[in-house]
Amino acid sequence: MSMRICLGSDHRGVRIKARLVQTLTSNGFDVSDEGTCTDEAVDYPDVAQQVARKVSCGEADRGILICGTGIGMSIAANKFTGVRAAPCYDEVMVEMSRRHNDVNVLCLPGDLIGERPIDDLVLMWLATKFDGGRHENRVNKIVMLEQSMSNGKSN
Repeated sequence: MSMRICLGSDHRGVRIKARLVQTLTSNGFDVSDEGTCTDEAVDYPDVAQQVARKVSCGEADRGILICGTGIGMSIAANKFTGVRAAPCYDEVMVEMSRRHNDVNVLCLPGDLIGERPIDDLVLMWLATKFDGGRHENRVNKIVMLEQSMSNGKSN
């Protein structure tokens, strides 16, 4: 079974998202597009929740969000249980987000890097495995923190 990838963008990333849908489909990924599909302004939290919800509930293995900087999308997506979203701008961030943090939602800055480099970054991110080991212990601590916060315990 191919990896299920859910994509979403605000109006600033719609062109790049359309290209990524083609790139990922041609590389054998099972792709769902959660919008937006026009350059009419939309609010990034609305798109982020669509993608993050699918990753959180297991309908998608990974998510990709595109806005101007990737920051707002990552803030919104990280509100969902089990989502580890990070804005990544280059090869080092993409690789480390997977190897050390097991990031499952990649947030891309459509305004800051071109379309071709984004294709390469996404394919690299999807191919990079989580290292586990000491990093797994750290990610598990994040999961425990998330669980304690959702149970109403702040300390």
